[in-house]
Amino acid sequence: MARAVAVVEVHPAIEELPADSPLAGMARRRFGGKSLLEWVVRRVSDADRISGIAVLAGDDSLSRQLCKHCPPDATVVHCRAGDALGRLAEAARGLNCEGIVRLNVSHPFVDPDLIDRLITEAETTACDYATYSFSDGRPVVQSKLGVFAEWCTRSAIVWADWLARQPADRSQATRFLYSRPDLFSLKLIAVPPRLDRDDLRLAIDDEEDWEELQTIFDALGPESLDWQYIASLVDRQPTMRARMAQRNRLSASLC
Repeated sequence: MARAVAVVEVHPAIEELPADSPLAGMARRRFGGKSLLEWVVRRVSDADRISGIAVLAGDDSLSRQLCKHCPPDATVVHCRAGDALGRLAEAARGLNCEGIVRLNVSHPFVDPDLIDRLITEAETTACDYATYSFSDGRPVVQSKLGVFAEWCTRSAIVWADWLARQPADRSQATRFLYSRPDLFSLKLIAVPPRLDRDDLRLAIDDEEDWEELQTIFDALGPESLDWQYIASLVDRQPTMRARMAQRNRLSASLC
């Protein structure tokens, strides 16, 4: 049995965006000379502690079209469940692994070194769920920081799927895990101090995010995309920081 499998989620649209949105086909957009899906899969594969990569998608026609851009060494899993928790649990039941590292195709700057640290901390602690958190206790999954992933045991996801009934718990794949420390053993890892901030936004949620991340890529190039280089670049761009902070505040107000 594999120790940890990365699951890259691909949806026809970001949550609640209509199917005709330009971002509905985001996974096939070009990023760094590759489709965004291939770019994210390749970036995750640089993590030393990953045993394999699965791409999780819906069973609709657009999802199947998007997954044609998946590299051949990643497993594609099409799930019919109607909500995020159900899809992840459906995939977990079919994966031969102990742990799942979850992220979204909208995170092109996910950091392999941070993934390795996440897996090490999770396996050392023997917890059900692990992620990075800000100094105020918020899990990074509640932000648009975009360089981190989450880890959970396969059995915890299946158990959460059986227990969770509220729409809010089912619409976010791991919310029921990190919000129920009475049921699951959690490991929260402090984010590096330079990332404990609200003026950094590296997840794609709209066209403005897409353009911002393309600007960062063009400035740094494919070999200098560690989070330290990205943070240093944004630190030198007060206008960019202000835009990111404003959009982060707007996203938080809508949650």
